[in-house]
Amino acid sequence: MISSDKIIKTVAMVQKENLDVRTVTMGINLMDCRDTDADMMCAKVVDKIERKAGQLVDVCDAMVTKYGIPIVNKRIAVSPAADVAAGHSMSGYIALAKALDQAARSIGVDFIGGYSAQVQKGASQADEMLMESLPEAMNCTSKVCSSINVGTSRAGINMEAVGRLGHILLDMSRRSKDKDGFDCAKLVIFTNQPEDNPFMAGAYHGHGEPETVINVGVSGPGVVKRALERKIEENGADNLGLDDLAEVIKQTACRVTRCGELIGREVAKRLDTRFGIVDLSLAPTPTVGDSIGEILEILGMDAIGAPGSTACIAMLNDAVKKGGAFASQSVGGLSGAFIPVCEDSALAAAATRGELRLEKLEAMTCVCSVGLDMIAIPGDTPAETISAMIADEMAIGMINKKTTAVRFIPVPGKKAGDKVSFGGLFGAGTIMEVPNMGKSARFINFGGHIPAPIHSLNN
Repeated sequence: MISSDKIIKTVAMVQKENLDVRTVTMGINLMDCRDTDADMMCAKVVDKIERKAGQLVDVCDAMVTKYGIPIVNKRIAVSPAADVAAGHSMSGYIALAKALDQAARSIGVDFIGGYSAQVQKGASQADEMLMESLPEAMNCTSKVCSSINVGTSRAGINMEAVGRLGHILLDMSRRSKDKDGFDCAKLVIFTNQPEDNPFMAGAYHGHGEPETVINVGVSGPGVVKRALERKIEENGADNLGLDDLAEVIKQTACRVTRCGELIGREVAKRLDTRFGIVDLSLAPTPTVGDSIGEILEILGMDAIGAPGSTACIAMLNDAVKKGGAFASQSVGGLSGAFIPVCEDSALAAAATRGELRLEKLEAMTCVCSVGLDMIAIPGDTPAETISAMIADEMAIGMINKKTTAVRFIPVPGKKAGDKVSFGGLFGAGTIMEVPNMGKSARFINFGGHIPAPIHSLNN
């Protein structure tokens, strides 16, 4: 266990480097809120969230006052809505989405995740109902986030669900045309989705989790960037190898993880609940100086997307995980490097210049922590092409035994090269070109299931 004096010293160091805790997320089990009466189910959901998380924002604010480290987001993750609302009609699912939104507003959190389903081996009637409800549910709520897990390394990929989600995304885009299709930013499609991820939009409270739990997401791309800059300034670039720079990243990640665990454990103690994990993920923001892309530039990439970019991300991701694992026995979630294009100013600029293209991004997702994240695509992209791009990313996760995800935003009425802005942490960028549109329909229309790889037989 890390001694308290070392933790306090770590916090002092991080404070000077302007680290923030990206999110404190409380997971809440809602399975005991199920009811055959939709109104009663919703009342139970709101009541339980308010009871369990009513003090979350105040406690987080107290941590900011005590340690001087900003907590950017306070969030809730709940049991998969497909399970909570099983047996209800479409109206029951929409009522549940609105109840989740109401509860989130009531307690003052930024987002609530868990409007979700697990369909990797097949979809139940409840799962199918939830997927069909997504366009309306995301459009009539502002704080609710959703996720669908369509594959695992043990089960393969549910291509029926993948094919359907291409059409669902286009419907979500059309319904939020006045917001450039923003509703799609609240849906993440996964392979190997973790049950304890505190980051949105992919957070949900898994069945293997406690009744309630506190998970913390700590993000430090700006801290890593400044640490690398100091190392190069002190030693000179000619006197350093990539192994030296990887060591700097690892040590910085270690300090950041200790800070996150300190805050997470104290929040959990004050709320009389369990502490779960600290997710050390280098999740960028649109702010200049808080970018994964800028780290790649420091590591020698004169154009993000040039040959070597995948190797840089691989080194960065590995060093972050090693530093987190050394610092804590409670590292979990995703923990690594995120590359959400619209949320990262340097990545967005590289995409605008044409240096970073979808094909290279896909290669980089083989070694990062998430996948094709926050990517704006033309609004006229065929549903089958969207589904095929989802399938490609899911296959990377399935074969490599890693979490991969997709968050595509088809922007209605706009084409490749046009600009789009979603505001806040969601950022802005250029709509990326989708190659070979309309040439994957026959593949997607087969449907069915992609079997699990041979390495799934590892019992």
